[in-house]
Amino acid sequence: MSFDVICFDCDSTLSRIEGIDELARRVGLGEEMSRLTDAAMNGVLPLEAVYERRLSLIRPDQASINWLADLYIAEIVEGVKEVFAYLLSQDKAVHIVSGGLRQAILPLAQYLGLPESHVHAVDIYFNEDGSYRNYDLNSPLARTGGKALVVGTLKGQCSLIMVGDGKTDMEAKQAGAYVLGFGGVADRAIVRELADFYTTEPNLLSVLEHIM
Repeated sequence: MSFDVICFDCDSTLSRIEGIDELARRVGLGEEMSRLTDAAMNGVLPLEAVYERRLSLIRPDQASINWLADLYIAEIVEGVKEVFAYLLSQDKAVHIVSGGLRQAILPLAQYLGLPESHVHAVDIYFNEDGSYRNYDLNSPLARTGGKALVVGTLKGQCSLIMVGDGKTDMEAKQAGAYVLGFGGVADRAIVRELADFYTTEPNLLSVLEHIM
């Protein structure tokens, strides 16, 4: 099949890391946060049950977000740059739809040639001194079902596919989209079961045969 709109998750899809887990490790909370993230990505806990808890414990400041932004690019999944370049050359509408922190993802998007308007993630807010203040409590991407809402607004009358590694990415099917499960970084049984297509190839180039 060929799709007009292609949406990608970020963590464990475009980059090999889970951003919130990296921020947690930076402040000595890595093991606890990894368990919560894994529970949410496997559908054991709803996203909203862990989102606020994680950020209230980690309280990432501006410097931490800048550090994470660099790490996303340093840990980019093989083939991502080539996939984005090809899709954009074919005039496809490409978006990043992530439950991650938007300010940390924006530099990766810029590196891949996407405008800021094509990055859908959760805004984080800081105090004047750069310390953590809060995040966008109204963001649909910080709760269960949010990706279905965002994908629905992007889909319109077009054909759309969502590429991602977690249970939340499978929500795109609720908006009438197709889903390609990417198990090249994290191979999750629930995603393998629910996705329309699935790949465990570590190179993102493996997804092109399903979306072009």
